[in-house]
Amino acid sequence: MQHTLRELLTDLTYQIIQGSEDITLTGICMDSRKVQPGNLFLCISGYRTDGHTYIPMALSAGATALVTEKEVDVPDTVTVVKVEDARYALALISAAWYNHPTKDMTVIGLTGTKGKTTTAHMVKKILEEAGNKTGMVGTNGAFIGDKKVPVEIKNTTPESFDLQHIFSIMKEEGCRYVVMEVSSQGLKLNRVAGIDFDYGAFLNLSYDHISPTEHADMKEYEECKLKLFSMVKKSVIFMDTEYSEDFYNAAKNPVTVSLKGNADYVVSNVRNVWNDDLFGVEFDLREPDGKNNHVSVAMPGYFNAENAAVACALSAMEGITEEIMDSALRKVSVKGRTQIIPEAMSKAIVMIDYAHNAFSSECVLQMLREYNPKRLVCIFGCGGNRAVSRRIGMGEVAGKMADLSIITMDNPRDEELKDINKGIIEGIDKYNGKYITIDDRKEAIRYALDNALPGDIIVMLGKGHETYQEIKGVRYHFSEEEVILDYFAEK
Repeated sequence: MQHTLRELLTDLTYQIIQGSEDITLTGICMDSRKVQPGNLFLCISGYRTDGHTYIPMALSAGATALVTEKEVDVPDTVTVVKVEDARYALALISAAWYNHPTKDMTVIGLTGTKGKTTTAHMVKKILEEAGNKTGMVGTNGAFIGDKKVPVEIKNTTPESFDLQHIFSIMKEEGCRYVVMEVSSQGLKLNRVAGIDFDYGAFLNLSYDHISPTEHADMKEYEECKLKLFSMVKKSVIFMDTEYSEDFYNAAKNPVTVSLKGNADYVVSNVRNVWNDDLFGVEFDLREPDGKNNHVSVAMPGYFNAENAAVACALSAMEGITEEIMDSALRKVSVKGRTQIIPEAMSKAIVMIDYAHNAFSSECVLQMLREYNPKRLVCIFGCGGNRAVSRRIGMGEVAGKMADLSIITMDNPRDEELKDINKGIIEGIDKYNGKYITIDDRKEAIRYALDNALPGDIIVMLGKGHETYQEIKGVRYHFSEEEVILDYFAEK
């Protein structure tokens, strides 16, 4: 693939400092270590490094053009393009490099502090149930159907060049829709500039990402999230937060969702459900035309009613029927996020969740307590090389809320497992909680399954979607889901 520089700069405001826009480029790059002859090198000013300092390395590797934010002194043979924001330029240039793939797909962006991953999976499942090939980008990676896209990504919202590469693959494979999680950092750093968004959805906003390396305060955090709604054609706004009104006012063609009434889609009668074929929540959803629909979701928790209602509103805007939505949501599952293993339901409810601190663990255990299990069995450990207070806190929560805790391994890293478990036990003992210790996580899970009683809920906390155990600098393959499925395959 090749483009002229002029083609890549079409949507940008820029200044040619020297050289020609009509040169042909072999690629674009922002890592001087990966530059190839004939590349355009973009000088990104980051938190820790300034790409301008790597210009000599990029030129020695064969870069023939630069995008800069500053004045630079380079040979006359090098074309220099000056822009105000190189990250923004990277996003638009990347979209142009891949021939604007999102213009040929319907793109749905989801933003919020919590629930993005779950809601994205719900929307994807509904679209697929309606017969649409759908791509998804988010915390768990990039997927087309169940197949992972072979592009390495490190963030919930990847760098713009990687994003556009992913979109180009999705387009080539015939995706009609793309559902993506849009993080505040992705918006702040202009990773999603150049994407042709059709829909945006706001879920919630809470004090989770205020830090020196993320957002200075809630005002800046909210302003970054609001940027999405200047980029979309239609919006769905969940109205039950203190920030919802701001997002409603910023949204284009907004459709509203609420559990409190006075919205286009009103959720009511939310209730837990646990029967032979479904463990999750049910609710009634009143649509804009006044019609009432019954929705069942195969994921537990009141918050999943909120996520599902937003997913239904988005799907309805694309003309998908209530029957298809309900069918899809009865089957939806998110790896590592209140993930129920259907193969285990004849024996007990078995759930995998990523909760790995006291607050998130308490939220999960409190939610499961509401189902009134015969016993609530909690399998967990704590990561090594982390604050001792975290392991004590998780122990306190389990000691207070679980009927039995099985203490085991969870990424001990460079610490000894017995030292980690000592902190957990200290926390459990504060509430005289019942516990046993089984160091091998596989054996801990098998023990819980061997001893499960009808009406039990067994929850594994901490690993979630991870497929490894990190011990002394080495990552060994380990999947809780695989352990559970292998157990029942043997029976």
